[in-house]
Amino acid sequence: MHKSLVTLAVLSALAPFSPALHAADGTPVALDLLLRGGTVYTGDSDMPVVGDVGIAGDRIVFAGKAAPAQFTARRVIDATGMVVAPGFIDAHTHADADLHSNDPKKRLNIPFITQGVTTAVIGNDGFGGFDIAAQAQKLRAAPVGTNVAMYVGFGPVRMSELGEANRAPTPEQLEAMKKRVSQGMCEGALGLSTGLFYTPQNFSKTEEVIELAKVAARHGGLYDSHIRDESMYNIGLKGSIDEVIRIGHEAKLPVHVAHIKALGVDVQGQSGDIIGRIEKERAGGLDITADHYPWTASSTRFSAALLPPWANEGGRTATLQRFDDASQQERLHKDMRENLRLRGGPEAILFSAGSTKYVGKTLADVAKASNADPVDAAIAVLRDGDLMIASFNQSDDDVRAFMKRPWVMTSSDSSLGHPRAYGTFARKYDQYVVKEHTISLAQFIRSSSSLTADTLGLKQRGHLRPGYYADVVVFDPTRYAAKATYTQPTLLSEGVSTVLVNGQLAVDGGKPTGVGAGQPLLRTPKAGSCV
Repeated sequence: MHKSLVTLAVLSALAPFSPALHAADGTPVALDLLLRGGTVYTGDSDMPVVGDVGIAGDRIVFAGKAAPAQFTARRVIDATGMVVAPGFIDAHTHADADLHSNDPKKRLNIPFITQGVTTAVIGNDGFGGFDIAAQAQKLRAAPVGTNVAMYVGFGPVRMSELGEANRAPTPEQLEAMKKRVSQGMCEGALGLSTGLFYTPQNFSKTEEVIELAKVAARHGGLYDSHIRDESMYNIGLKGSIDEVIRIGHEAKLPVHVAHIKALGVDVQGQSGDIIGRIEKERAGGLDITADHYPWTASSTRFSAALLPPWANEGGRTATLQRFDDASQQERLHKDMRENLRLRGGPEAILFSAGSTKYVGKTLADVAKASNADPVDAAIAVLRDGDLMIASFNQSDDDVRAFMKRPWVMTSSDSSLGHPRAYGTFARKYDQYVVKEHTISLAQFIRSSSSLTADTLGLKQRGHLRPGYYADVVVFDPTRYAAKATYTQPTLLSEGVSTVLVNGQLAVDGGKPTGVGAGQPLLRTPKAGSCV
């Protein structure tokens, strides 16, 4: 390609399309790729247009109506009958290990890109490190399949000073924790993430969290939380939403509820009350949002689901000692039995990843096989080791109710043994757009792209706009669907024909290309906050 044509194409990509960008002598302006004749959703409007998307380098040159005749392209992909949309952004993944893996195939994030996901958010549930710069350097050094945005995790921050102790930090320890949050924010984190349901994060008081959230606020970040209780384990679902709201008001920053749900028999049906509470705050000026996944089963560690926090204090060694302490058995069994009831009983817990001795069985199956009480069977399983579970604890009515709200975006909360890692976006489309008509196609796309980018502050992402990065998905609206199930959770989704990450083809002709074009997406701290 002639050098002057390349220059013109890049200039076109860096500024809104205008006839002034045409070569003065009528010379064709060359693009790298033209997606022709698709049904284009830009992320800005719910009304699609049949047209084209032109790409030069890593940028979008134009998106919408048919390309002007003066544009030519090195390659043209016929998108007739296909949906062309901004690449999807997964607001809450646990893809950290794969993205930082030494295995090049895992780093490609193929379960995500084959659904059209071009950006994965990591560090969620308070599990992310505060070494954001080091993580970004590693992501640049070893190619990854998707872009990656990161949170500072409350867990590592707290453990750096307190380990797994159930106590409040001293003023000196709190100051050290603040410095670590500040470090992460100055290195490009989105904000502070907490997992207040998980030990040892659940040993913290709200006041401690507020102090750290204030640091994220000072740098222009947000607060993301797996709330303290999605059920009735301690302060209850409603109390936990109130806690998030309090943190937002007192720390003065946007707040985000991770994988919003009504978990367990005691709170099923409360989605309307939670939605009303959040929308009242939004109307009053609080920037509060949420993400969700379109499944009725959650997933977590078996120990987190059934063991009370006091039994987890001090780590696995201390927990095993409590199993053998006769003086604690009554309390332990009582608390575990209540937690099991909240989750719907032993039939509602499916072992999904870990020891092959248990995977594919429910807790009820294990108890029956050993002729044991379900709680005794659970303790026996935990003695062997911790496992991941699929916990069937939500109603579809609640899932639908949250999904419909304009402030709720899509996330997978991906985990081993659960189909949500391989099929969340595809299932949301197939089940709730096509089969049930719960939401429109436009709502699906917005909640999976532009809403997420705008909420998280991902600049020049999430929209098909001139000058924006070319993260794009093309899918067949008649075939796009999840294939993964609870018994076969690692089946790739179908129906995505083309995915571009920063202008490079990650999926071409429905097949992953093996190209790792993802980049760390670092948020710029508020001016002057890191001096």
